[in-house]
Amino acid sequence: MKNIRSHTNTIASKAKRQAEIIKVFSHYGLADWFAKIPDGRISDFLIKPEQKTIAEKAPAERLRLALTALGPTFIKFGQVLSTRADMVGPEIAAELQKLQSHTPADPPEQVEALIIEEFGKNPNELFSSFDSVAFSSASIGQVHRARLKSGDDVVVKVQHIGIEPQIRLDLDLLGDFAKLIEKHVPESEAYQPVATTREFGRNLLKELDFTSERRNMERFTRNFQGDETLHVPVVFAETSSRRVLTMELLEGISGSQPEDIASSGADLSTFAKRAANIYLNMILRDGFYHADPHPGNFYLLNGGVLGLLDSGMVGRIDDTMREEFENVLLALVQADAEELSELLLRYGSAPQNVDKVGFRTDIGDLLDDAMNSGIEDIDLGDLLAQVVVIMRRYSISMSARVALIIKTLVMLEGTSKLLSPHFSLIEVLEPFRRKIIKERLNPRHWWKKMRRQVGDIDRVITSSPRALADLIDSFQSGQLKMKHEVPRLEITINRVVAGVLIASFFLGSSLLLSFGVPPKIFGLSALGTLGCLSSLFIGLQLLWSIRNNIR
Repeated sequence: MKNIRSHTNTIASKAKRQAEIIKVFSHYGLADWFAKIPDGRISDFLIKPEQKTIAEKAPAERLRLALTALGPTFIKFGQVLSTRADMVGPEIAAELQKLQSHTPADPPEQVEALIIEEFGKNPNELFSSFDSVAFSSASIGQVHRARLKSGDDVVVKVQHIGIEPQIRLDLDLLGDFAKLIEKHVPESEAYQPVATTREFGRNLLKELDFTSERRNMERFTRNFQGDETLHVPVVFAETSSRRVLTMELLEGISGSQPEDIASSGADLSTFAKRAANIYLNMILRDGFYHADPHPGNFYLLNGGVLGLLDSGMVGRIDDTMREEFENVLLALVQADAEELSELLLRYGSAPQNVDKVGFRTDIGDLLDDAMNSGIEDIDLGDLLAQVVVIMRRYSISMSARVALIIKTLVMLEGTSKLLSPHFSLIEVLEPFRRKIIKERLNPRHWWKKMRRQVGDIDRVITSSPRALADLIDSFQSGQLKMKHEVPRLEITINRVVAGVLIASFFLGSSLLLSFGVPPKIFGLSALGTLGCLSSLFIGLQLLWSIRNNIR
C-alpha cells in the first residue's frame, strides 16, 4: 500500500511539474516549440497566444529567461546546451552562456539542520566560528565563512535543502521530453536527445555529491604537484561530507575584477598566459581538466599564483580522444583545410548524404580568411566556434566530450582576453604544438600506439566467435534472412580466415616482444621479432593479391 501511495505521489508530482514547465515556456512565447509533439497532455497546459508576454525579445533571450525561471536543473541544462552550438546554433549557444544561477540562500536554521544531519553536531561544535548567513548562493549550494578549531580560515559550501529530489524529478521529465522529441522530430536524431539528457543527468547527479568535487580538487593538486604557478584550495576532510564541503579560504583578487588586478601592480598579460598554460596542460598532458574557466573562478594570489575555484564541473579525455583532438588542433593551426575537414568528418557524426565537397570548401574558405590576418592575430576560440557553425550547416554533430573541450577553450580565450585584450591562445599553444610533433617522432609513441591497436585486434578476435555464433543462431531461428550472391565466395572466405590467422599470429608475437621472452637479440625477443616480421610479410602478400584481383 505504501509503495502504491509513493508511486501515485510521484505521478502527481511529475504532472504538476510538467504543467509548470510548459506554462513557463508558453509565458515566454516558446509554446510553438511543442507544436511538433502530438501530445494532448502538453497542449492542454499551453497558455493562449494572446496571453504571451515579452514577445518583443529575441527567441534565444526568451529561452534563457524561461530556463532561469524553471530553476537549477534547467539552468544547468542550459549551460550544457551553451557548449553545443552544433546542436542549438551559435545564437542560442551564445545567449545561454549568460545563464547565471543565483538562488536565494537557505535560512540559518535549515543550514544548521543539514549540518547536524551530516555530522551529528551543530556548526558551533564543528567550527571555532561559523557565519550562519551565506555570502554567496548558487544553484546547488551556498557558501559560508568559518574558522576551524585549528585556527584555519575556511569557506563551507552547503547544499540547498531539498534540491536533490527536485533535480531528480526534473531529470525524469527532461528524459520524457527527450524521448518525445526523438520520436516526433526526425531531424533531432543526429543529436541524440535521449543520450544527451542521460549524460547530463549523470554529470549533474555527480555535482550533487560534494565528495566528487573534493576528489577533483585533490586530483588537480596531485597533477600540479611541484608547480608553483597554480594553487587549488586545500580540502578539510573531517568537516566535509556528501552535502558539505570545507575548503581553504583563498585571499586574493577575483579574475572578474581585472581593474583591481591591474591596480595591484600584477602583470595582466603574464597572469592570462599562466592561466592558459595551466589549462592546456590539463587538457593535453593530463586528460583531466577544469571545465568552467569563467573569470570568477580565477583568483590572483600572492606572487602571481593562479588560485582555481569550483571544481564541480570537469572534463575527461582518454589517450585516443586526446590524440584526435591534437590532430584537429594541429590541422587548424597549420591551416590544413583538407586534413581538418577529413578529421571532422571522421570524428563527427555525419549523415550518409553529406556534401563532403561543399564541407571541405567551406572549411578551406574559413581557414584562408583566418590566415590572411596573420597567425598571431587569430582568435582560436572564435575560429573553433565558426568551425562548429559550419559543421551544424552540414548536420555534422560531435560528441559531448569534444563539445565540452571546445566550450572550455572558447571560454578560456574569452576570460584571458578580459584580463589582457592582446592575449593570443595561438601564441600560448605554439610550445605545445612543437612538443606534440616531437613526441610523435619518438619511437615510444609508436610502440604505445601499436600496443593499443594490438589490444583492439585482441578484442575483435576474442569477440568474433561469439558474434559469429549469434549470427548463425539468427539465421537458424529465422530472425535474419539474407539473399545475396557473392562471386568467388570461397576465395573471399579464405582471405578472411587468412587475415584472422595473420592478426592472431601478429598479436601473439607482439605479446612475446612486450614481455621480452628469451632468447633475445639486441634486447628484443627473437621469437617475437621474427613473428612480427613474418606476419607483416605475409599480410603484405595478402594485400598484394587482393589488389591484383581488384584490377
